[in-house]
Amino acid sequence: MSDRPTFQPTRRIVFHGLGAIGIAAALAGCGGSSDDGGGGGDGGAQPEAGAELASTSEVPVGGGLILTAEKVVITQPTEGDFKAFSAVCTHQNNVVTSVEDGVIHCSFHGSEFSADSGKVEGGPAGSGLAEVSIDVQGDKILAA
Repeated sequence: MSDRPTFQPTRRIVFHGLGAIGIAAALAGCGGSSDDGGGGGDGGAQPEAGAELASTSEVPVGGGLILTAEKVVITQPTEGDFKAFSAVCTHQNNVVTSVEDGVIHCSFHGSEFSADSGKVEGGPAGSGLAEVSIDVQGDKILAA
């Protein structure tokens, strides 16, 4: 038999350890914000070149069309001028929710972006939406 005392954890030690684990888990959950200009999450991914994204008639002037599966938002700031951006908000990587009156809205936390440039116009987002290359051929909008 050993002369060394045995260690018996007290409730206080156990609860302090559990508290530390809970704090670590909570902090890890806060790591989703992306204000580094990288376009957030997988918002930097481009659709495959040549893929048909939409028809021009689907994108209203001054508004836009959000393609949630492709994570792309296509806008038409002025008649015949089509732009495309990542639809992933740079604040916390949610997909933007609407495009109205020349503004791309993310209703999750109130971020707003220019439908013409993708730049931040308001809200907590720290950087604009990444541009997505498109090619308009007749009435089709294709990924470039």
